[in-house]
Amino acid sequence: MTPPDAPFEEPWQAQLFALTVALNEAGHFDWSEWTDIFGPRVRHAEAETYWQVWSEALVALLERKGIAGAEEIAALAARWQAAARATPHGRPITLDAGGAHD
Repeated sequence: MTPPDAPFEEPWQAQLFALTVALNEAGHFDWSEWTDIFGPRVRHAEAETYWQVWSEALVALLERKGIAGAEEIAALAARWQAAARATPHGRPITLDAGGAHD
């Protein structure tokens, strides 16, 4: 698998990249830890896109480091998606817009 021609085809890809960099800069992991997880995954990926592999690698690294588990990440993603659906066009999305949660 080769990286895409353009660095980002969708906004979520740029956000995913920025999140990864921010987590690294905050000291949650170093780049060698990142490449140990991402490298083998991207080399062996077949049908998945580059950024799907990136996302899966970041989830795996967050789990390995005890920062967040896959279920916790999925629940947070669902809350953001619900908030996005509940937010009028042109307004900033906040988690409060998604309705009740713990």
